[in-house]
Amino acid sequence: MKLFLDTGNLKEIEALVPLGIIDGVTTNPSLMAKEGGDARAIIKAICNVVQGPVSAEVVATQWEAMVTEGRDLAAIDPHVVVKVPFTREGVRATKVLASEGIRVNVTLIFSATQALIAAKVGAAYVSPFVGRLDDIASDGMGLIRQIVDIFEAHHFSTEVLVASVRGPMHIVEAARMGADVCTCPASVVEACFKHPLTDIGLEKFLKDWEKAQAGRA
Repeated sequence: MKLFLDTGNLKEIEALVPLGIIDGVTTNPSLMAKEGGDARAIIKAICNVVQGPVSAEVVATQWEAMVTEGRDLAAIDPHVVVKVPFTREGVRATKVLASEGIRVNVTLIFSATQALIAAKVGAAYVSPFVGRLDDIASDGMGLIRQIVDIFEAHHFSTEVLVASVRGPMHIVEAARMGADVCTCPASVVEACFKHPLTDIGLEKFLKDWEKAQAGRA
């Protein structure tokens, strides 16, 4: 399973990419608004660092304007994936952009039927939001299982990109279910490195080594 960072912050990306575990980045208008500055320049800089898929989202709501904006975003860098919300207009725009060879990530997916429709019009990725479903006492990871089953049964090439990830267990469950991608805030990726038994074990190893060296002195 591929691991993407869900952020527009270049410093977070530069800190984690050298580890060799980050395959791409997803952004959205909210994340980009936090960064300020020239959004196009930030997207380009992210592409240069990651050298993998970087989702950049349209803000237009009418399909023709989405297509125009999508083409403009795709021209920033070959790594850009155009992110489009799941609406009637978004589906129509996805069909046009995909027919032109532009990769599209259909976002704000909250049902298996939405994912199926997006796949049928050629989306490269669908982004179901598991955390937001969990927030309303719905089964976010259950949705992932449904989408993976449907895509496998009908041989869709569309990748399942698990979004709105709140913790490491979402990553584990997504991997177990066969999702293609999990996109996470930097804080969730950092949490994956932490385990109290690892810290205790390392501390003990180092203390034992120091005692052994002191005994030889």
